[in-house]
Amino acid sequence: MQIQRGRLIDHVQLVVRDLTASKRFYDAVMEAIGIPAGPAGKDYFSYDEMWISTADSQSAQGELTGRVHFAFAARDRATVDAFHRAAVAAGGRDNGKPGERPYHPGYYAAFVLDPDGNNIEVVHHGEAKYSAPSITITWGP
Repeated sequence: MQIQRGRLIDHVQLVVRDLTASKRFYDAVMEAIGIPAGPAGKDYFSYDEMWISTADSQSAQGELTGRVHFAFAARDRATVDAFHRAAVAAGGRDNGKPGERPYHPGYYAAFVLDPDGNNIEVVHHGEAKYSAPSITITWGP
């Protein structure tokens, strides 16, 4: 079996009620799964192509995002476990302890609700071979 990943989503923006609570939560989550912080300002912060802002930010135009579900890839089961511990300790609410799920053989995931009620998942797809850990985009000649 072969699947393709990394072709659909360019970036994600969450517009949150409490930027401080969200930063505490996502800093813990991203540290647990090994994603470094990106650019930040007075009304936003980011990791890779995930942007989190207040409703006052220019891009949010005064509106909060609705409840969403998204999943981050984990390199192994231990990373899924570490995510769940860190996310709950940072103010998240358990929405599914680490364990195998019936989606396909080897699907091991955990779910935590962030401070705004978004369902955040971290998943390890079992023993699989990835063609690359990430892609590189270069502008110009």
